[in-house]
Amino acid sequence: MKPVKFLQSEKIYLRPYTAQDTAIFYASFYEPTSRYYTGAQNVYTLSQIESALQNFAADKTRVDLLICSQETDEAVGEISLNSMDSNNRSGGVRLAIFHPENYSKGYGSEALTLILDYGFGIRNLHRIELHAYSYNERAIHTYEKVGFRREGVMRDAWYFDHQWVDVIVMSILEDEFRTKYKQNRLENAETTR
Repeated sequence: MKPVKFLQSEKIYLRPYTAQDTAIFYASFYEPTSRYYTGAQNVYTLSQIESALQNFAADKTRVDLLICSQETDEAVGEISLNSMDSNNRSGGVRLAIFHPENYSKGYGSEALTLILDYGFGIRNLHRIELHAYSYNERAIHTYEKVGFRREGVMRDAWYFDHQWVDVIVMSILEDEFRTKYKQNRLENAETTR
């Protein structure tokens, strides 16, 4: 059976979770580098992860998707558009690439572009925010590349690996995304001529 491709770009597509994906999340959750960059603190059993995925699917204020390689169909990460508030037209985004061998391949920026386009263009959001740990410079660079701006710093807001960490609050507004998206499309068109 061919995978469902809910949103797609050149390198990746985003698809909904299936019951078979629980093992992927379980294995990736305990990958040390991924835990460091996502700041994961808790320990979960396979059944707890399965239950969490079911709860996510039932929550109408969020959309959770796997990031998959167009070339191999392998799940390389996950992205979530969450805490959607239709009154204030706002939401949050969370992104994780599962294993270090898939870092710096453009998967994160493509996934963010797809989910932002969906959030602003389909879900009619006006503002999308995220929180980044100050030590995760790679992620902060990716967020800024896509168009997120730093709004502020929550000082010593996260405790991880025996130290307090600042959390960077970042956001992007719909008009900023549309301007950046249009600019990127023009640049891509120029390079393909």
